[in-house]
Amino acid sequence: MCASPKRVSAFARVKPTADFPQDMIKFGADNKTIEMYIERDRSKGVVNNKQTDWSFKLDGVLQNTPQDVVYDAVARDLVSQALDGYNGTILCYGQTGAGKTFTMTGTTGNYKHRGVIPRAIQQVFKSMEEHGSQFITIRISYLEIHNETIFDLLASTPSSVANDTPLSIVEGPQGVSVKGLTVHAAPHEEVALNLLFEGDTNRCVGQHALNRHSSRSHCIFTIYIECHSRILSDTRYVTSKINLVDLAGSERLAKTKSEGRGLKEATYINRSLSYLEQVVIALSDHNREHIPFRQSKLTYTLKDSLGGNCNTVLVANICSEAIHIVETLSTLRFATRMKWVTTEPIVNEKINSERMVKNLEKEVLYLKDELAMHNSLLNRPPVSYEPLNEIQVAEINSQVRRYLEGTIDELDIVSIRQIHEVFNQFKMILGQQEQEVEARLRSKYTLIDKNDFATLSVVQKAGLVDAEGHLVGEVDGQGFGIGVAPFSSKPGGKKTKAKRGKEAVSPTTRKEGIASPVSGKDLDSVSPSRSQVVATTKDLDARDPLLREPDAVSFETNRSESAPKEDSSTRPSSPPAKATAFEDFKNERGSEISRIFKENKTILNDRKKKMSEVAQRVNMLKQEMDMIRQALEAQKFDREQQGEYQNEEGQIIIDEEEFLLIMKLKDLKKQYREDYNDLQNLRSEVQYCQHLVDQCRSRLVTEFEIWYNESFLIPEEVQEALRPGGSIRLGMIPINRVLTLDEDEQERFDRMQQEVLPFCPDSVSFYNAKAKVDRKHKYSRAMSALEQMRTKPGSVQAAVKNKPPSVLSTM
Repeated sequence: MCASPKRVSAFARVKPTADFPQDMIKFGADNKTIEMYIERDRSKGVVNNKQTDWSFKLDGVLQNTPQDVVYDAVARDLVSQALDGYNGTILCYGQTGAGKTFTMTGTTGNYKHRGVIPRAIQQVFKSMEEHGSQFITIRISYLEIHNETIFDLLASTPSSVANDTPLSIVEGPQGVSVKGLTVHAAPHEEVALNLLFEGDTNRCVGQHALNRHSSRSHCIFTIYIECHSRILSDTRYVTSKINLVDLAGSERLAKTKSEGRGLKEATYINRSLSYLEQVVIALSDHNREHIPFRQSKLTYTLKDSLGGNCNTVLVANICSEAIHIVETLSTLRFATRMKWVTTEPIVNEKINSERMVKNLEKEVLYLKDELAMHNSLLNRPPVSYEPLNEIQVAEINSQVRRYLEGTIDELDIVSIRQIHEVFNQFKMILGQQEQEVEARLRSKYTLIDKNDFATLSVVQKAGLVDAEGHLVGEVDGQGFGIGVAPFSSKPGGKKTKAKRGKEAVSPTTRKEGIASPVSGKDLDSVSPSRSQVVATTKDLDARDPLLREPDAVSFETNRSESAPKEDSSTRPSSPPAKATAFEDFKNERGSEISRIFKENKTILNDRKKKMSEVAQRVNMLKQEMDMIRQALEAQKFDREQQGEYQNEEGQIIIDEEEFLLIMKLKDLKKQYREDYNDLQNLRSEVQYCQHLVDQCRSRLVTEFEIWYNESFLIPEEVQEALRPGGSIRLGMIPINRVLTLDEDEQERFDRMQQEVLPFCPDSVSFYNAKAKVDRKHKYSRAMSALEQMRTKPGSVQAAVKNKPPSVLSTM
């Protein structure tokens, strides 16, 4: 398929700032032009020919633009074309701190501020619902290139990736791919967003003077799309992929002041971006034959996106502050060069082999029916196009044998299958005759292969072969053996006999060999038989397990001996985990407070549920009222266009439909006021119940901390002071770490649903995925803290014991 060249689209997004240099940067009225002016440095002398004015023409300038407008301008058309089979790539390029990650990913805390990747995922899955005639499969991968090493951000164990075989880039007929990169299926939008948030938590992030959360690696989020038709039985289907690239920002070490690890990362980042610019310059020069894609992992991975089969869009993020004017100029120059790069996007069509086989089988059946109908119209005898059965094969074999014997002169041929089977029978009969002749010869003679030098040497030593290596005949017990002798040694009267013997042997032997009177017993003594060789190999294999058996026994013994040691390493005297102790506390000493807490929480959840139902009802009434107002406005507009009619009192006459809409709107307003009052009352009740739940939670935590410290963390020498009459009162033990029962994830999600979802129902998948990732990482942090406590069970007691006496006396 021939593809028409297409230039790369380039947009500039300006980071908002309070100190915008209006005298240095100016934007054109068409929102596509940027003009820059840098005053000449007078300290370098009078003669200074340095350029001071620049003008850049791009596909769009995005200044003070919200995220949704940025997505509509940059990515919406590209994602739509990806669903039609075209590959797409969006790159964010710019200096560090210019807003590349915000443009590509956005923030997970605010649904309105989500970036290009979450919006692209949402558009893809919405398009899946619209394309009901197609079966669309979505898969996700996420990688980063950190210090010229590729890492999989969606690996099952990210911490162990460095110990595994590193990922490598391979190039095949389908383009460039990363070998070993995991690709995850995403049947729903929530699953795809969950993979995005999971990968973001594994990214390499650092801080420096210009950016507190600076990306220290290049990240590529890829969406793989595969579309099959549900209606047509066509074997072709389309595939595409969308590469969403968040490049690390270029850095000037004089401004970022990076040191140590940050300095090393900045070196790799600047080097890879320099190689990227070299590739772009080479691609923009159409006379260049070699493009240096393999200089870095970044350029090699993006080979298809840069000048290949892809729709490519560049977003140049720039800082508009005067202190960063040089970096802004460099970014805009790169964007201008990128516009000269051309790509050749084509529809990626593939063939489904399974469906093609089924279609061919249907076509064969159809053609068979066509042939049968054609034969019946021409009054031909019916012909079977099915494979021949055993009876038909036996009949053809009988006809061929009778033809060879001369019983019949012709063979009945009806179909092509019969012709093939006749030739097969001829071949089989010929092979059988050759085997019979060879078997008769072997029963009387021994055939020797000329290439079997070991056997020939034995025969020469026996005096049965002359100096030239030819075998001669020897008197057998019953007659002369047939052989080949040199021409000089042949007697004159034996020429005809020897010739006849040679003609009798040569056509019957399959391998190149000649007859010899050497017995089979002599040949068996020359070389071992195959059975002997196999037996020897089996004996060696049988000895190997015996040789390896002591090691295996010792290994099992070591494992059995090491097992009890692991059990004995645990310390039963250590204090229990707070989670376990908290459950015991709620069942024993804190049972009454726990019961009150649960009752209040149940009432709170019931009130929240009722408030959610009333809020939904209020929103529905509001929507219905808005629709009626729009209908009334339309009725009023039509009435004014057609002319209004008034009665004797000067009142405007309206039709019955408009009157009914006014009455319905009046009833809806009344119902809306009643439901809104109920909603306000329920909100007051929810606030009051929430206050009670917070009080019970705080009381439960305080009582548990007192009980836990007094029961497990107090040293033995302090126990005496805690008894009646001692110097320490109950509840005065210092707490190093307080276990807080803050609002859990489900409560936070319920509250967020009440606040956000009535205004934006599409955000359900976004917040579900974020809550799932937060719960997962919170659980991981809790488990890691628990493991640290288990490795050092006596750390808390030791800390209390090592305190100076003055601190204990003041408790």
